[in-house]
Amino acid sequence: MSFLSDIKDYPWTSLLAGILPARIAARLPERFQAPSSQIVPPASVAGRALTVVIAIMTFLACLTAGGVYMVHQSASAWVDDIASEITIELNPLNTTDVEKKMTLVALFLAKQPGVTRVKPMSADDSAKLLEPWLGSTAALSALPVPRLIAVEIDRSNPPDMKVIENALNQNFEGVTLDDHRRWQSEIKTITRSTALGGIVVLGLVAAATIAVIISATRSAMATNRGIIEVLHFVGANDRFISSEFERHFLGLGVRAGLVGALAAAVTFLLLPFLLHLLGGGAVTEAETRRLLGTGELDIWGYLLLVVIVVVVAALCTITSRLGVFRVLKSYA
Repeated sequence: MSFLSDIKDYPWTSLLAGILPARIAARLPERFQAPSSQIVPPASVAGRALTVVIAIMTFLACLTAGGVYMVHQSASAWVDDIASEITIELNPLNTTDVEKKMTLVALFLAKQPGVTRVKPMSADDSAKLLEPWLGSTAALSALPVPRLIAVEIDRSNPPDMKVIENALNQNFEGVTLDDHRRWQSEIKTITRSTALGGIVVLGLVAAATIAVIISATRSAMATNRGIIEVLHFVGANDRFISSEFERHFLGLGVRAGLVGALAAAVTFLLLPFLLHLLGGGAVTEAETRRLLGTGELDIWGYLLLVVIVVVVAALCTITSRLGVFRVLKSYA
């Protein structure tokens, strides 16, 4: 309850002055000015090195969260795309007229319930699917490249895959149905692994930030011990002393967090250009785009960066509060 009351009593109108640099804050209207009676000198708490460290931590956290978000969005779109389509593979070996067989299989599939569209792919289309790995070469025409039929299904009323597969095996030879379940499972596994790795990285960044804030709090308390003892002598309680340090660390966390988040946002804006510049060839660029999509964050992705700034500022405030109370207990 004491923490909630501290939030209620906090001078939020002066927060802007605590976030902005001193020269700019001095030009704000009076109601936005920070209280002039600041007992703890700001220079003794908000060191430049500490600001840089927290900005770097925020930058890394934003990059991690944004990267995991992009992978999740790309994987979700990929899974949705795969789930709405199945592929029929025809083996051209031991088939005298593969084009006729393609037509018969396509007509058979079009009559099945739950199938919305059947698209037989030509030999050139099948060869183009291999170009990112084998390149464009005339030798592909001499190889027995399997022929494919793309089948779109009604996701609201999907067909029974087992029934269609059994019917294909009974009526046609050398025909294989692929419902992409294995690929969906692998994509979901990769997404979960990426999310878990991102959580681990965010946890390490948070732990490093907490350690830095604790160290800075102890240093500031040691530097201002004389002031703290005088405050105790005149009757100031621990909450009052803690609030003086919290105000500094809150402003520092917001300033450093905004710098780190802004740097991360610029990085994500330039990411599509960097992916193209450092693509490393058609295969690498194709695989990277499959993993990250276009490499661009949407509006929700950028809002996630704002959330991280808020979390960093709250982490700085709460950690400094707990650190101050712990040090004050040692003074008793």
